Order: sequence, then structure tokens, then C-alpha cells
Amino acid sequence: MTLDEAITQMQAKVSAVSPSAEMKVVKMSDEEARISVYAPAGEMDAIQDATLMPAIELLNSDGLDIQVFVYDKEA
Repeated sequence: MTLDEAITQMQAKVSAVSPSAEMKVVKMSDEEARISVYAPAGEMDAIQDATLMPAIELLNSDGLDIQVFVYDKEA
């Protein structure tokens, strides 16, 4: 899997649990990216739950480090 495919996959997981979330992606290298997610406070836990294990699996299976940081977009 490429980094771009992994980013798209993670963004889809976020959108599935928080359709109103806004995301900003920063590629740090060919194998590492950061996704900053701005979502309503009530959806933050669901986003973290939806992305934690997939992020770990991407790191272990593909060597891709996708970090997902979730922020309250109302704050």
C-alpha cells in the first residue's frame, strides 16, 4: 500500500464516524503522515476508536506511520 492510499483509507474511516469533520494532511516523508482532524467534541472518541487499530496495522504490515490527531473544532 502506498502512503496516499493509506491516507485515503484513514480519511474514509474518519468520515464514516464524523461526516462533518475537517481534515488537514501533512506528509512528513514517503512513509509518514499526520492527519489533523477537527470535529465536534461528541465525535472525538469515535474518531480515535475508528483510527487507532488501523493506524497500528498500517505501521506493522506496511511500515506506514499515519498519525491521527483529533481536535475539538468548537474550541
